[in-house]
Amino acid sequence: MSEQTSKEIRSTVTSEGDITISIVNVAMPVPKDHEVLIKVEAAPINPSDLALLTTFAADLDSLTLTGSGDDTVASMKVRPALMGAMKPRLDQAMQAGNEGSGVIVAAGANPEAQALIGKTVGVAGGAMYAQYRCVAAQSCLVMDEGTTSAEAASSFVNPLTALAFVETMKMENHSALVNTAAASNLGQMLVKICKDDGIPLVNIVRKAEQVEVLKSLGAEYVCNTSDESFMKDLVAALIATGATLAFDATGGGNGGKLPGQILAAMEIAANKTAKEYSRYGSDIYKQVYIYGGLDQSPTILNRSFGMQWGLGGWLLTPMIGRIGMERFGQMRARVAKEINTTFASHYTQEISFEEMLQPEVIKAFAKQATGEKFLVVPHK
Repeated sequence: MSEQTSKEIRSTVTSEGDITISIVNVAMPVPKDHEVLIKVEAAPINPSDLALLTTFAADLDSLTLTGSGDDTVASMKVRPALMGAMKPRLDQAMQAGNEGSGVIVAAGANPEAQALIGKTVGVAGGAMYAQYRCVAAQSCLVMDEGTTSAEAASSFVNPLTALAFVETMKMENHSALVNTAAASNLGQMLVKICKDDGIPLVNIVRKAEQVEVLKSLGAEYVCNTSDESFMKDLVAALIATGATLAFDATGGGNGGKLPGQILAAMEIAANKTAKEYSRYGSDIYKQVYIYGGLDQSPTILNRSFGMQWGLGGWLLTPMIGRIGMERFGQMRARVAKEINTTFASHYTQEISFEEMLQPEVIKAFAKQATGEKFLVVPHK
């Protein structure tokens, strides 16, 4: 290997309340015995990446750009109300990029590391907005022959989250699912998984064209929050499916009301089949997990769903611990096998590091719009 340096993206929040995103040159990483060196060829921008890039905390109207090429720097102000949350990371140039893919170009001495040289792999190694990245050999998901890096780039966060929703459902004794922001890449994967595995699924979207996208994939129940009949449609879908578990990507969509609306609709559906009246509401347990924050408004609960309910947060990493390594290994194998079908991701744009720092691109990916996903190509 002739290159002596590797470029990567760094995000810094300063004590003065500025956020800068820049390109830095670092020494080429050298793999330890159990590690491999990946030439990173593709890395998606997921909503979870915005926390490290800190665009979620930025006043995007203050965005400015200086320099060009490797000297490009995007700068913006932290919104004052969010400055307190930034304290633990002030004045540190932090790496970003939760997942990505590429080809293994070098490896440490261990035979299992050496065996991966030349393979295309997906990895959730963090710091993936880099041209080269060292990771443990065992953390790599080896792709089937012929899979490209662009196809393998989103092989962890969305596919394993969708599969872990199904595992959560089974472990907590539910029999059907509800999912919001359902036209997203993750939502489309979940439609395909549930169709293949025979699991009833209620999809919630907010636009008519998103209903059509999911119907074309074979989704049976799609409810549109923009329709006047939304609550009626949701109750009907819940009665038909018996779904008592929901995953909410918005954190409070529909003006903060969505998690509460789902619980209320589940209660109405449960009471339709109840044998007798109870002043405490139905005795069927209803659970909504918030796993994203697409909507920054507060979550509002109008308590109209009895006493048998739960609202909580859900995160993939601790869930993997509950699932156990054997089942997790089976989930990973399924992702590799179905990366171009069930787990195919769609990108609106492939961007270089320099393009990633352009104000119009930052504003676009910070918006987290359904159907607008960016793929970072570090060697572009």
